[in-house]
Amino acid sequence: MAIGLEDKKAIVAEVNETATSAMSLVIADARGVSVGGMTALRKEARESQVTVRVVRNTLAKRALEGTDYECVNDALVGPSLFGFSMEDPGAAARLFKDFAKDNDAFEVKALAVSGQMLGADQLDVLAKLPTRDQALSMLMSVMKAPVTKLAQTMNEVPGKLVRTLAAVRDQKEQEAA
Repeated sequence: MAIGLEDKKAIVAEVNETATSAMSLVIADARGVSVGGMTALRKEARESQVTVRVVRNTLAKRALEGTDYECVNDALVGPSLFGFSMEDPGAAARLFKDFAKDNDAFEVKALAVSGQMLGADQLDVLAKLPTRDQALSMLMSVMKAPVTKLAQTMNEVPGKLVRTLAAVRDQKEQEAA
């Protein structure tokens, strides 16, 4: 069924708005994936704050103009499934990587982050990025380590004095006995 000009403009505007606010983009070829499989992928995507869209390549090229993801135009060959990560840069990569494990027909074609296109072989690098919460907890542990070490060192001085006084007391008690 043909899409009217107004519908095409709406699709381009919607995809452009999504691409402008997205943190990363993963493009895959989903030919051969069952309807049930695609439904499951879309459900997981909603839970992971990933926007999944199937868009014609000509419309996608227009929608991605002026965004960080204009660099993926060369990868737009054949059917394309777009996964935009909205909250976490690695969310779409993790989602597509996990889905590809269970579906042999699902193939990642390209990915892009911050205006740089990466090949499908870089999917693991993007998928292994920590989430925001994980990154904050790692940062907090690094910031907490020097303070903890300082507190332990400062606590060691009076502790050593107390152990020395206890040893002197024990020695005097033994001499008195």
